[in-house]
Amino acid sequence: QVQLVESGGGLVQAGGSLRPSCAAFGRISSINSVSWYRQAPGKQRDLVATITTRGTTNYSDSVKGRFTISRDNAKNTVYLQMNSLKPEDTGVYYCGALVNWVLEWGQGTQVSVSS
Repeated sequence: QVQLVESGGGLVQAGGSLRPSCAAFGRISSINSVSWYRQAPGKQRDLVATITTRGTTNYSDSVKGRFTISRDNAKNTVYLQMNSLKPEDTGVYYCGALVNWVLEWGQGTQVSVSS
């Protein structure tokens, strides 16, 4: 199986940047894709960005041009570079990995953006 550990969240003012990471452990070769989701208080979990094992990336319209998903294969880690942060970006950011047709989740990391 695969285990995911998110880190790198924090509190920033609007316009600031953060770069949370998602480290994967276990059978890395079984991962089909890795995505970042976020969940604001009282709301559903929404997809933010995805990267496949082939390197293809996709972004939600709300973050396109501001966020960049990338990976470091040597470290088995996926990053989410978040620039020009807005208060509406606030939420818990979760890393999800598609593994053998099952979406595995990390514990999440809190991102708070103040105005």
